[in-house]
Amino acid sequence: MARYVELHPQDPQPRRLAQVADVLRDGGLIAYPTDSGYALGARLGSKDALDRIRTIRRLDEKHHFTLMCASLAQAGSFVILDNAAFRLVKSLTPGPYTFIVKGTKEVPRMMLQPRKLTVGVRVPDHRVALAILGELGEPILTSTLILPGQEEPMSEGWVVDDEVGHLVDVVVEAPAAAVEPTTVVDLTSGAPEVVREGAGDTSRFR
Repeated sequence: MARYVELHPQDPQPRRLAQVADVLRDGGLIAYPTDSGYALGARLGSKDALDRIRTIRRLDEKHHFTLMCASLAQAGSFVILDNAAFRLVKSLTPGPYTFIVKGTKEVPRMMLQPRKLTVGVRVPDHRVALAILGELGEPILTSTLILPGQEEPMSEGWVVDDEVGHLVDVVVEAPAAAVEPTTVVDLTSGAPEVVREGAGDTSRFR
């Protein structure tokens, strides 16, 4: 069963944050709260954790994984953004948006969409998620925790622990800010294209 780690929603305890970050560094898989429900997270390059995410969510090879970043600056060496795309992403982060962009060679190939070599990138507006990223000091591979047959992400730590605690290494207990998945915007074809409407406002794209 997973270790159950309760973190204060505003001032996460440093010792407990360090425990979560250590699990990520060791290649483990965590379930943690964000501003759009719970997500699964792992260190970049952890093939075992990525395979576990695929199993839990029953994802195919075409699924876009996402880089969860503490800031847009942290994402800089992993994604390719022209000036217009950079300004757009900067204006909407932190927040409940995922942007599909071209990945650089710094992104493990197994994370990239195999044909387009693209990846999702996002910066959450959530104190606990940002604290975990800050403690780790690098982006993490992430995927919204939506179970097969469900349309909304899981949103309560005790439910996550009950449902998938035997499949992950840590469940982080803290409030998730919403139960809607992120709004996904594809920036790879010139004009931004909304490919999934979610928690982020889409009015500026209409």
